[in-house]
Amino acid sequence: MTDRGPAVAGALATYVFAVCRDADPAVVRDLPGIDDAAPVRALPLGTLTAVIQSVPAADFTDEAWQSRLSDQRELERYARAHHEVVSAAAAASPTVPLPLATLYHGDERARQALAEQADRFHSALRRIARHTEWGVKVYTPAETQVRPEPVAPSPPAPTGRTRPAAGAGLAYLERKRGMHQRRERRHDDALRTAEIVDAEVSRLATAFRRLRPHSAQAGERGVQVLNATYLVADHRAAELAQLTRALQERTGARIELSGPWVPYSFVGEV
Repeated sequence: MTDRGPAVAGALATYVFAVCRDADPAVVRDLPGIDDAAPVRALPLGTLTAVIQSVPAADFTDEAWQSRLSDQRELERYARAHHEVVSAAAAASPTVPLPLATLYHGDERARQALAEQADRFHSALRRIARHTEWGVKVYTPAETQVRPEPVAPSPPAPTGRTRPAAGAGLAYLERKRGMHQRRERRHDDALRTAEIVDAEVSRLATAFRRLRPHSAQAGERGVQVLNATYLVADHRAAELAQLTRALQERTGARIELSGPWVPYSFVGEV
């Protein structure tokens, strides 16, 4: 849904942040958006409304955008500005956020392209109305690194050399095997905890998505075994918070609840 290519000097493009139902233009009018040289505004799409802004087309050519993608600070600035507008719109009306840097060659081209997707927008808006997205992450304690005890040597032989006590090698292998079995049991217990939490939260949610757990980072207090996001009706938000606290007490795992967020994960490919 993006028109990006060579730009005529001074030409403007229409940047689209989101598509809403019954959007109030005043909600986003004072936000700086991507480029504060022009106001963020509403573009009527029949029964829907797009939240848009006119931006210099030269800033979004393929070459310019690829260059921006390689600049982490600049990319974060655009992402924050985009999210600020989407969040403001979503706070006032059911909103389908569009991907970062969705733009067209002018308002009419945007109106035409978005209107062609009206059925999909309506479907997504029905799905997320009066819902928000919540993240749930589950961590189990990081494993303490314990080394097998060293093999005790026998008393010195007459020659002055030492040798392992009889059966010491077998004892060492048994200790190492025991450590491996305990590690496997902890891993299995952690996976069962993740399944318990996901099953209980899923029953409360309207929809859910399991994501790949993040790898442990230096300084983290545990290993992430569940990374999931849930679409939850607004009237059940307090119930969700209470449930995650109860699950934490019951399982002994650390559970992080984040949100509410604009339901980016549940609007589908639009």
